[in-house]
Amino acid sequence: MGNPLLILTTRDRVRRQVLRRRAVAVPTEVPGTDAIFLVLRRMRTPLIVLIVIFTIAVVGLSLMPGQDGDGNPHRMTMFDAFYFMSYTATTIGFGEIPHSFSYPQRMWVTASIYLSVIGWAYAISALFALVQESGFREAIRIQRLRRRVRSMPEPFLIIAGYGQAGRAVARVLDEHGRRFVVIDHSHAKVDALAIDQHREDVPGIEGAVDNPAVLGLAGLGHPLCEGVLALTNDADNLAVVMNVHLLRPEVPVIARCDNRRTAARMADFDPAAVINPYDRYGHYLGLALKRPATFQLATWLMDPADSPLLQRLESLTDGRWIVVGDGRFGDEVARDLTAIGLDVTVADPAYGNPDVTNVVGMVAGAESDVENLALAAHARLENPDIFLAVRQRSNLQAATMQAFAADSLFVPSELVAREVLAHIISPDYWAFIDHVLNADDEWSEDVLARFLERVGGGTPTSTEFALDGAAAPAVARWLRDGKRLTIGQLIADPEDRFTPLPMLVVSLIRGEETTFLPDEDTELRADDLLVIAARPEALDDLDETLTHDHTVHYVTTGEVRPETWLFRTLADLRRG
Repeated sequence: MGNPLLILTTRDRVRRQVLRRRAVAVPTEVPGTDAIFLVLRRMRTPLIVLIVIFTIAVVGLSLMPGQDGDGNPHRMTMFDAFYFMSYTATTIGFGEIPHSFSYPQRMWVTASIYLSVIGWAYAISALFALVQESGFREAIRIQRLRRRVRSMPEPFLIIAGYGQAGRAVARVLDEHGRRFVVIDHSHAKVDALAIDQHREDVPGIEGAVDNPAVLGLAGLGHPLCEGVLALTNDADNLAVVMNVHLLRPEVPVIARCDNRRTAARMADFDPAAVINPYDRYGHYLGLALKRPATFQLATWLMDPADSPLLQRLESLTDGRWIVVGDGRFGDEVARDLTAIGLDVTVADPAYGNPDVTNVVGMVAGAESDVENLALAAHARLENPDIFLAVRQRSNLQAATMQAFAADSLFVPSELVAREVLAHIISPDYWAFIDHVLNADDEWSEDVLARFLERVGGGTPTSTEFALDGAAAPAVARWLRDGKRLTIGQLIADPEDRFTPLPMLVVSLIRGEETTFLPDEDTELRADDLLVIAARPEALDDLDETLTHDHTVHYVTTGEVRPETWLFRTLADLRRG
């Protein structure tokens, strides 16, 4: 069975009231001190010493008696003395000006040189000490980060929390060419940004994500900030949702939350989505048991491209289930399974291995991955036919979990990452998945058969585009000339118009209206938005229709027209 946790969650709540708020500038000053202020404060005494030494040297040199070239008494002006000491005290050296010095002048200059060397040595040592201080380096780092964020050239997201879910989200965003800024309180996790080798240079900020100034430093107030992803612990995620809604209510925020009470508090601040992996697991496991065809279709559509269709769960609703858990996870799963009418027993792992005789399924959901594996292994030995769902908290045991081959593997970070990406990368495609989840098994059976017939047994890849001059110039010109084009004609093979390409249009979005799985006789209009599920290689053929006028002409009329203007003109002359 595939992972039943890779499904989009949607909000079923309607906002009845918007919080009253006052417009406040997003803060960006984090706790610490500006680097320039640090330099001025720590270098104040050394600079004063240098200034005093320089002043004494200049004034004293101007008072020392000297001679001009004719042997007449001469004293240097203040400017001459200042000029001479400027290049002498800095060890540059240039010569005696405007005349050769007298012995008193040379004695004074000698003393001034030694004094300036002492002053410079003191100043340089103080500067080195300042550079080695962690506070100064932190101030420099913050200033660099502020400049990098301010100079972001394209829309970006803020990822608050760089744990397993954060790293998974960042990796996929980077593959899609999306820019982002990372915040995490752990120095090691921020350093991991360099190890992960993203295509773009990702700004990483070490700081408390619940601090509004840290969010501001990460670019919350930036006009190109397009969203915030709160992927750390519940308390910090609640603070992020609150801060974003009150400071930048137009910026959507998606948050992870493991606690229902905290999720209810988040809802008051109108987040784009709240993802509770514990609650979602029981819900989707129940879906797999009660509506297996719907679950099979939705899971298959969400799997990586070209994944095989997984077998449905059968005959698992008649019998007893055991949920082994010592925290919120066990309670959430047991509640969801009980809600669909299953006979569920909750067992505490502290009491050892539960009796799995005559049990059809068990969920191993303790806090320890090692303990979950041990529980599942014992259950499999005692009852080889039992359905096993195993919880995996950490990536440390990932290889062992895969080797065990549980019937269902629950990885909270993967669930959160996939649902977050569903909202960010392709929200219109995931709206179709949500539509599938609410369908009955009969409808899902028919849709699955259509997919298998048209696309084949591997998971299709999704894409979406508008019928406009940017994404589909040839089609846009055809439609704006008042000519007819249907969905079936659009997805026809450019080499054989009677053979459809291995793809289906899953959504047609026209203005505010969305039609799922529209008929292929549906006529298209300019600026329609289409969401397509297809074999990856078919997208290149579709692109030919979208961009070449002669291909659009062929798939609609069956007439093969020359590609170049010259040959089209000659063909028109022959017909004329």
